[in-house]
Amino acid sequence: MTDSYGRKIEYLRLSVTKRCPLRCIYCKDETETIENELSASEIEKIVRAFAACGITKVRLTGGEPLMRSDIAEIAGRISRTDGIKKLVLTTNGVMLKKYAKGLKESGVSAVNISLDTLDKEKYKKLTGCDCLDSVLDGIEEAEQCGISNLRINSVLIRGQNDNEAERLILLAKDRRIDVRFIELMPFSDTGENEKLIIKGEEILERFPYLKPVEENKSNAEKSVAKYYTADGFQGRIGFINPISEKFCSDCNRIRVLSDGKIRPCLGSNTEIDIRNIIDDGEKLVGALKKAILSKPKGHSFSCGYAGFHGLDKIGG
Repeated sequence: MTDSYGRKIEYLRLSVTKRCPLRCIYCKDETETIENELSASEIEKIVRAFAACGITKVRLTGGEPLMRSDIAEIAGRISRTDGIKKLVLTTNGVMLKKYAKGLKESGVSAVNISLDTLDKEKYKKLTGCDCLDSVLDGIEEAEQCGISNLRINSVLIRGQNDNEAERLILLAKDRRIDVRFIELMPFSDTGENEKLIIKGEEILERFPYLKPVEENKSNAEKSVAKYYTADGFQGRIGFINPISEKFCSDCNRIRVLSDGKIRPCLGSNTEIDIRNIIDDGEKLVGALKKAILSKPKGHSFSCGYAGFHGLDKIGG
């Protein structure tokens, strides 16, 4: 269905947990609880209702979705839902080696791996965990299992890891992997981290050998990333710039948090609790339609940041 601004909402980002083994400096939260997490059955009912509203793509996020021991069951339930054409997952990759095969067998067709550095000491500093090797092993296992659509999502932070841009770019040279640079989101109540944002145009100026990929007009799926490549590269380099190049006018997504609250927009405090009506299909569909219609025209990052959830709770 379309929202109040004529945007066709087809994409559900579904956070299945707030838990995460990492404590990334731009995302960390000390909360670790499973008390309010939606069950696999509740998730299936929510996805079925969203499919009735026109959702065709689902992304499983967190926290870290692989903290759920029933993640393959959740994926299977969703992939078997009528109307859902694509199921994808975002992970930090720490446990991907263990779950890659099960995810593939359960219908997951694409995996995004958050990876901001290839330096072990820097990885430990940025994430609070000495597990870079586990992430790299997980990426290799996902390739071996036949998950053909793999993407590396990297957040560059000025003065922290911005000198690693080319090492990350080169991951796409000899492998069919897309490396995407995502602008640091301003989740603070002061706006101080605006100074730390590395814009896509800055990276392109540093690496002029990157050339735009001609857009495939036959591809109906919208992408918020602008893609580039270089001679001899098998993969692509993407840039997602939600702050410097606001793309709200084309936004086709809606979010559900792990406790059963709908967030129509990442950059808005509006939340709608559907937990108590999950078992009433008619009421649930009605609530989802109202939520889609309540989606704002655009995010409010430029108007102040106080009160926003961290990325660990809403899946980015």
